[in-house]
Amino acid sequence: MPSAQNAPKDLLLQAAVMHVPFDGWSQATFEAAIIDSGVERTVAESVCPRGAVDLAMHYHAKGDAEMLARLAETDLEQMKYSARVAAAVRFRLEAVTDKEIVRRGTALFALPIYAADGAKAIWGTADAIWNALGDTSDDVNWYTKRATLSGVYSATVLYWLGDSSEDHADTWAFLDRRIENVMQIEKLKAQVNNNPVLSKLMSGPNWLLSHVKAPQSLPRSGLPGRWTRP
Repeated sequence: MPSAQNAPKDLLLQAAVMHVPFDGWSQATFEAAIIDSGVERTVAESVCPRGAVDLAMHYHAKGDAEMLARLAETDLEQMKYSARVAAAVRFRLEAVTDKEIVRRGTALFALPIYAADGAKAIWGTADAIWNALGDTSDDVNWYTKRATLSGVYSATVLYWLGDSSEDHADTWAFLDRRIENVMQIEKLKAQVNNNPVLSKLMSGPNWLLSHVKAPQSLPRSGLPGRWTRP
């Protein structure tokens, strides 16, 4: 039985990343990956029916897996919660071997036809981070946390792509500022929720959301790429 690293999709990805910086996540890259990997065309088209787009999604998923592996090896107990989130995002970016591969992916998922795939990938990264950090929210906060972190992650990726500072120091400073802003918002939300007068004033237009008890009671079709929570 072949190992995971010798699975057809992994072999194709290993071959494709050599071509992505030059040809992007394109059909040309997919064709080159088939030739270089030695994977039979019928098998390649079976595991990647959309060609290089499926390989790009696979590349992103493998980056998430590497981030989770590093988080599992890191002592997070002595870190503030904001620092844990920052570490997770940093580990995710450090899982990238070549910025140009991500830059090409950003261009691919900026296309309207693949925008949902890109949103789904980013949402998946945010979900993986919160789950790894032990998030136990079971109401609308489950969604808002992931939506907020998706925005932080996306902004940080774009900053990181243009960052030429040593060891990406400017990117990590940018990330810290974004997370600090988010933490201030969360603190304000907690203060509002704990104040009976303010909570009533703020509940007017959001009455329905305030009565949601669990993510399962909210429709999933509006999520990026029709993603559903396992």
